[in-house]
Amino acid sequence: MATVADRVYARAPVVLQHAMVSAFGARWHWRRFGPGFQAELAGFAGRMRNTAEQWREYQTAQLRELLTVATTRIPYYQRAWRGLGLDAGAIDRFELADLRSLPLLDKDAARAEPEAFCIDGHPAAGATVCPTSGSTGTPVRVYVTNADFRRGMALREARSCLPAGVSFKLPRATFSGRLVVPDARSTGPFHRFNIVERQVYFSAFHLSPQNAAAYLRPLNRHRIVWGTGYTHAWEQLAGFMLEQGLPPPPSLRAIITTSEKLTPSGRTTIEKAFACRVFQEYGTVEDALFACEHEDGRLRLSPDAGILELRRSDGTIIPADSDEQGETITTAFIRRNQLFIRYRLGDVAAWDQRPDELGLGMPILADVVGRLEDIIVGPDGRRSVRFHGIFTEVAGVREAQVIQEARDRLRILVVPSASYGEATVREITSRIHARLTTDMHVDVERVDAIPRTAAGKLKAVVNRMPQ
Repeated sequence: MATVADRVYARAPVVLQHAMVSAFGARWHWRRFGPGFQAELAGFAGRMRNTAEQWREYQTAQLRELLTVATTRIPYYQRAWRGLGLDAGAIDRFELADLRSLPLLDKDAARAEPEAFCIDGHPAAGATVCPTSGSTGTPVRVYVTNADFRRGMALREARSCLPAGVSFKLPRATFSGRLVVPDARSTGPFHRFNIVERQVYFSAFHLSPQNAAAYLRPLNRHRIVWGTGYTHAWEQLAGFMLEQGLPPPPSLRAIITTSEKLTPSGRTTIEKAFACRVFQEYGTVEDALFACEHEDGRLRLSPDAGILELRRSDGTIIPADSDEQGETITTAFIRRNQLFIRYRLGDVAAWDQRPDELGLGMPILADVVGRLEDIIVGPDGRRSVRFHGIFTEVAGVREAQVIQEARDRLRILVVPSASYGEATVREITSRIHARLTTDMHVDVERVDAIPRTAAGKLKAVVNRMPQ
């Protein structure tokens, strides 16, 4: 539900919203770049050219450390792994190849009792709740400590920003899921400025042909050096720029896309419109794995972010010298209070077998499949991705699906939990109207179950309109 702060922000004048975003930015800057960040950054930078043998030794040591914590202090694994014989001696001898002997972890288990994956069964003091995007209908509650934030940001700075020639110290623009422009009918501006980090924070919910020029103005005014965030938002803005002949901001050096897969056509559109390189980043809210493009355009996996296994449908693991596609199974190293071991992400990927001309020693992914979602189109033509985020922290929702069959109507299927009621319906409707205006009719239907795809997965967003 909307917090008091959210309601105050929504009613504040734009100038005060800028100030509130900057105050929020100051708080987050300390969380992400405070004590410990520089040491973590030095570690990630120093491991950039590890050999395959050095990576094997590093991952083995990290895995043994995780298993020690999991078997002694994490309630879920203490229950689920009972009888596996993982005593101290067995863990000291545990090798990477032995990982496949451990049970898989489904998201349903992490969703049902997220605290059971935390040390001693509860989140660390001061941990921040960061729900996942909920691409299977409802999110997983992820608890992130300041140390986790700093470790994750140091990873991005070293592996993603450095190859792109940018840094979090430089002015940037971001497309993300926060409702920074609360009025769905706003005529602009469509951003708020975080002065602490010199960050233009764009609304992802107001992109339309008539608003394109207004999105470019703050990029020029604040001399933005790089952009990051939702792939589709950058691609959509780029398309409008090319259609209207709008010039690129001269200060922009690179765009690092996140959250959705970057397609070849999307890359071409963005690079042509913004006249700069585009780099793709692949990660998760859980920090379950991390991969990013380097200057050769190939998607390198960071072995110090975690272990990635690719699994066949028969349960066997695909070796690194095979180009078969397989399900992504991850064991995460970044989060140290809430542990995800052999975690089923639900994506499909394949190893790249071509020689590494940069000689970095990191595994390379040929492709990641399954990150694209259906798009919701508003009555005024605006398009919205990551739309299933409307269900984050909504009381009464066990699972949910958004179905669009007409430009001005959405059907929402909800499998209710015990707290479902009229307040649930009002909250969902309110969140949709905040993104797509009150011209969008919303029908919320209570159902016993939501149909799965042929692969047995829940698709959270379904657009049935003729494309």
